[in-house]
Amino acid sequence: NIKVRIGDGYAGWPAKAPFDAIILTASPPKIPLPLIEQLKTGGHLVAPVGRLSENQRLIRLTKTPKGIKRKTLMGVRFVPMTGKAQR
Repeated sequence: NIKVRIGDGYAGWPAKAPFDAIILTASPPKIPLPLIEQLKTGGHLVAPVGRLSENQRLIRLTKTPKGIKRKTLMGVRFVPMTGKAQR
């Protein structure tokens, strides 16, 4: 089952957390902590990260019982995340 929410994704969707997977389709300067906190153990977050003027990277985070594993997948170019990500 998939549930979708449209809006400022910086804070995620705490009322429906935790999530097996989170995918961002706009690039924040860094991955917002609220999104990491909303992942289930074993869950994945995939996001483009970096400012438009920088080399952005597609990042995959995996939440493990011991913490967060981070893997850089490739260089990308996405529009910037707006809202709270810009503050």
